[in-house]
Amino acid sequence: MQKKKKASESYIVMTELVLPHHTNQLGNLLGGQLMHWIDICAALSAAKHSQRVCVTASVDRVDFHHPIKLGDAVTLHASVNRVYNTSMEVGVEVYAQSFKKNLKVHSNTAYLTFVSVDDNGKPVKTTQLLPETEDEKRRYEEALERREYRLQFRTRKH
Repeated sequence: MQKKKKASESYIVMTELVLPHHTNQLGNLLGGQLMHWIDICAALSAAKHSQRVCVTASVDRVDFHHPIKLGDAVTLHASVNRVYNTSMEVGVEVYAQSFKKNLKVHSNTAYLTFVSVDDNGKPVKTTQLLPETEDEKRRYEEALERREYRLQFRTRKH
């Protein structure tokens, strides 16, 4: 029987400071810059879980709830939601914090799919996930719903 790893073992926290070169003309963080940070944080979570290099297969969605401003600290929280065969869904929550205003807001949520690969870049089976908390179990179930929707959408396109 294959060993399972706890969902909590894939948890990654990453913090970035929004500097002028990260912003648009309005002083807001560029969406592409945030997506870059999300991709890195999620890739680290996937690699931590699988103990392999993991490549981005898809970005399911990125929701922008609040703008992130110049000077804000951006904290990204990532963990594996569910593992399939060679792929896994990683969820990322993004928080923006203004130290001047003493304000922290949940600004973004993202779901990405990663594939574990071997040294030749070929997909390999990865370690299964063991969700323990109620939140982890909820995310585990919701990940399956998102996957079924993605697969349904993919078959309709062809």
